[in-house]
Amino acid sequence: MIYLLLSITASTLIFIIFKLLDKYNINTLQAIVVNYFAACSFGIISSDEPVNVTEILESSWIYGALALAFLFISIFNVMALTAQRNGLSVASVASKMSVIIPIIFGIYVYNESVGTQKIIGILLALVAVYLTSVKPKTMNNVTKGLWLPILLFFGSGIIDTSIKYIETTYISENGIPIFSATIFAFALIIGASILVYKSFKNPIKFNLKTIIAGCCLGIANYFSIYYLLKALNHENLESSTIFTVNNVAVVMVSTLLGFIIFKESITNKNWFGIGLAIISIVLVTL
Repeated sequence: MIYLLLSITASTLIFIIFKLLDKYNINTLQAIVVNYFAACSFGIISSDEPVNVTEILESSWIYGALALAFLFISIFNVMALTAQRNGLSVASVASKMSVIIPIIFGIYVYNESVGTQKIIGILLALVAVYLTSVKPKTMNNVTKGLWLPILLFFGSGIIDTSIKYIETTYISENGIPIFSATIFAFALIIGASILVYKSFKNPIKFNLKTIIAGCCLGIANYFSIYYLLKALNHENLESSTIFTVNNVAVVMVSTLLGFIIFKESITNKNWFGIGLAIISIVLVTL
């Protein structure tokens, strides 16, 4: 359970950092590229085994890591745009309501338990995510840029589902750091290529605050994936339980931090949603 708590903490920090990028006028793409360099470096340092590039390229999960890299950098940009244009709450609800995709996948593909208590907990979690995130102006904001939350919803769900499938099928516990580092390395190459392409039109300059922000984002990003994989690797925890608790907890905590740090208002619906979130976590985990 400690791995799940650490993943929740790191995932919440990602939302907060994205909000700060906009507040301090930091170039999002540049920060994301730096983030992947930092995350890849952490993966290499964390590995107990020596890095063998040939073995990595010949591994059974290499194509999955490449596909995830494309998804990561694409959805990271969508997440940042959604948080900045539609608000932190909309970004949070769009990405975390996607929990239904890996839950259904886990139940049907891995025959995970589907008791009455668990079903009630999952349904309450979905209601809690919505109520915790909805704000008085949320619907207007969503309507102005509906494509961003929709992309974020499906992209986040596909990422979580793919991570579970690859972890279950191909990754050993000792291979988690290298697998994570490989995803971030591919994402770094993709992001850097985009920056180089853009630099032909407008010269790109990295300033100190972009590098610092990117490194902070990279640390949070690496540990959110690393600890999620560690939690999924735990034999006594089902993926449907892990994804439900992880997503609803991130929404709950990010909403509270949005209120404390960014002075975002919390309505009675939000407080009711937070209460439901706590109940849903108890029902699903017990």
